[in-house]
Amino acid sequence: MLGISMFSALLPEMQVAWSLSNSAAGWITGIFFFGLVLGVPVLVSLTDRVDTRRIYLLSTALGGLCMVGFALWAEGFWSAMVFRTLAGVALAGTYMPGLKALTDRVGDAAQPRAVAFYTSSFGIGASVSFFIAGEVAAMSSWQWAFGVAAICAPLAMVLAGWALAVRPGTVLEAPEHHLLDFRPVFRNREAMGYILAYTAHNWELFGFRGWLVAFLVFSQGFNPDPSHWNVTAIAAVLVLLATPASIIGGELAVSFGRRRVVTAVMTTSAFLAAIFGFSAVLPFPLVIALAAVYSIFISADSSAITAGAVRAAPVNGRGAVMAVHSFLGFTGAFLGPLAFGVVLDIVGNDRLLGWGLAFGALGLGVLTGPILLAAMANRRSEG
Repeated sequence: MLGISMFSALLPEMQVAWSLSNSAAGWITGIFFFGLVLGVPVLVSLTDRVDTRRIYLLSTALGGLCMVGFALWAEGFWSAMVFRTLAGVALAGTYMPGLKALTDRVGDAAQPRAVAFYTSSFGIGASVSFFIAGEVAAMSSWQWAFGVAAICAPLAMVLAGWALAVRPGTVLEAPEHHLLDFRPVFRNREAMGYILAYTAHNWELFGFRGWLVAFLVFSQGFNPDPSHWNVTAIAAVLVLLATPASIIGGELAVSFGRRRVVTAVMTTSAFLAAIFGFSAVLPFPLVIALAAVYSIFISADSSAITAGAVRAAPVNGRGAVMAVHSFLGFTGAFLGPLAFGVVLDIVGNDRLLGWGLAFGALGLGVLTGPILLAAMANRRSEG
C-alpha cells in the first residue's frame, strides 16, 4: 500500500515539474484505479477457483516493480500513466483477494468486525504513504519516495506468504458459473445495493484524498505565515482518521442497522462536501479541523458497505461479488479525482469558487449512494 498516495502527496510538485494541467493531474491520479478496474474481473474472480496466495504474491511483486519503474523512468504524463495503470492492476490482485482470504478464514459472526479492521488498514497504508512521500521527497527527491515504496514490496510478500499459508484440509469448491459470468451478482439486489453505494463512496473518498494536499497548499495561501505547516504530514494524519472511523462505523452498523447507518453517514458527508471547498479562506487550523471531521464521515461507512456486500454473497460466489464490488467501486475512484480536476480547469484552481464546486461535485456523487441503496433494497429485512 505504500505507493498508493505517493503521486497525490507530491501532486503540487509534480504539476510544476511536468507542467501538468489540473485535468492531466486528475488523469494520473485516477488512472491508478482504472488499472484496478481492469484487473479485478479476472484476478478477484479467480479467488473462487485457485489459491489466493498465488494471486496475492504475484500482484505484490508487480506493484513493487511498478514503483521501481516510476522512480527510474517516469518523466511526464504518458510514462506516469503507464506505470500508474499497472500499479492499479497490482492492487486489484491484493486488496479484494486479501479480503476474500480473510472472510474465508473467519466465521460468519466475526465477519463484520474482521472486514472493518481489514478495510481500515487501507486507510493506514494510504496515510503512511502520504507521510513517507512528503518526508523522503523533502530529504532527497520524489524518485526516492517511490523507491522506498518499492523496497517494501518484498516485505509484504513475506508477510502475505506466511499469513496465507494453505490450511490443512481446505478444499476449494469451484462455483458452477463461468469465471467471467457475473449475472448472478447483478441479480443479487441486496449485494448490488451495497456495490452501487460503494461506487459513490469511492468517488468521494479518492477525489478527496487525490486533491487533499493541493487543496491544503491552496488554503495556505490565505494564511499569513504558512511556512511552518507540513501539509503532507497533515494529510497523513487526516487520512489516518479513516481507520477508527471505519471500525466505529462498522460497529454502529451492527448495532443500529447497516442501511440506516450508511444512509446517515453518506448524507452527512455530502453536506460537508458542499461547504468544505469554500472553507479555504478560514484560518488554517480551522480548515484542518473541518478536514478532520469531513475525513471521518467520508470513511465511516466503508466497512459497513463492504460487509453488506460480503454477507449478501453466497459462499462459493463471494469472489465474483467482490470482483463486481471492486470493478464498479473503483470505477468511482477513477472518475472522482478526474472530475475534480476537470471542474478546477473549467472554473480555475486559483479561485475559491473552483475548489468549492469541485468538492461540491464529490458531494453530489456520494449523495447517490443512499438513493441507490434504497432503490436496490430487498423487501425482506436485513436480518
